[in-house]
Formats: sequence, C-alpha cells, structure tokens
Amino acid sequence: MRDPKKLLSLDDLPEWAVNVSEALLRALQERDPYTYGHCRRVARIARNLGQAAGLTSYEQQVVEYSSLFHDLGKLGIPDQILLKPGRLNAEEEEIMRLHPIKSAEIIAPLAHVSFFRSTIPGIRYHHERIDGLGYPDRIKGENIPLTARIILIADTYDAMTTTRPYRKGMTSDIAYKELRLFSGRQFDPHLVEIFVKAHPKWGEVEKEISAEIAALEDTRKIA
Repeated sequence: MRDPKKLLSLDDLPEWAVNVSEALLRALQERDPYTYGHCRRVARIARNLGQAAGLTSYEQQVVEYSSLFHDLGKLGIPDQILLKPGRLNAEEEEIMRLHPIKSAEIIAPLAHVSFFRSTIPGIRYHHERIDGLGYPDRIKGENIPLTARIILIADTYDAMTTTRPYRKGMTSDIAYKELRLFSGRQFDPHLVEIFVKAHPKWGEVEKEISAEIAALEDTRKIA
C-alpha cells in the first residue's frame, strides 16, 4: 500500500479525483469569479506560510488544496447573498456562515482518498478563532487544526487587501497591523509573526495568480 505521506502532488492522485477537483473549481469560477480568484490567492499565500512555518512538502500540499476548496460551500449560498455588492445584514451573515460546513460536505465524498480526507479539517474550521468566538463549532486555541489556523491568516489577509465594490483594499502594511492587533484573539500569534516577517519576501502573489489564471483560460480555449 502506498504511504500517504509520499503523496506530494495531485499528479499522484487517481485521474478521476483530479477531474472532480477541476470540475469543482471550474463550477466555482463560473458561479463567482471573485471567490475563485480569492481561493487561488489564498492557496498560494497559505502554502507559503506553511513552508515558512516548517511544514513538510506533503503538509504544504494539504494546506494548499484545503485553501483551494475552503470556499466551495459558497456554491450553496443564494445569489442574493453571495453576490450582494454591499455588506450583509445579520440574517444574511448567518446563512453565509454555513459555507465552511457546506465546503466540507462537498469534499466529503472524496474522503476515501487519504489526500482529500486530510483537507477536510482545514476546510471546515478555517473560520474558527483562537479565542473560541469563531464558527461553525466555536473551538479554540490548539484544538483548531494547524491547517485551519494557517488558512485563516491567508484568507483574512487576502480579504483585507482586495478591493471590493463597497470598500478599497488595505495596503500590506495596514493589513499586517490588523493581523497583529487581533493576534492571540482571532489568530495564532506564532503564525502571525511568521507571516508578517516572511510575506514581504514572497513577491506579488496577486499578479502571479492572475497570470496563472489567464494561462489556464488560454489553455482551455485552445482545448
């Protein structure tokens, strides 16, 4: 039997599993291009953070693909909420907060493949907070899987620095200050310090991802 720790890339997965992954991401892209781009950026940031935090190659892959899939549950959120151009009201926010559960449920049928099974904790718990005030299960501290703690930082950084119709994105320096402000309450303080010190060395992630998405689209057009 193959050692799951040696599964280092999607190239090692069964072809059907790769095809399902691509189909899910394509469905997200068709439904909400912003969320698709967000997942791609978060995946790159989270993998880099995992590497900076000393994770193995396999663990970095798990972090990366957990991030790619973390918002798939938004496929199950009504358009009037998911695509709303302004801030959500309290009732809409409660519905939106179901998306980590929905994301995990979408990946659950693939859990018999060890790699996909490893992504589920990061997917389900990526909105849990160190102080226990997150969702959906209000777990706290080190009870939150490391993958989820990494994704939360990457997810929040991208959300803060991306311009949306209702607000302009922050600069990186302001986002770093916000992460540090909520360190120990919302975020793992050790990971925040690693991120703030390492992130400036990673280059312009958004431009890299935009180029990758454009290349992927060109490939699909040719196909």
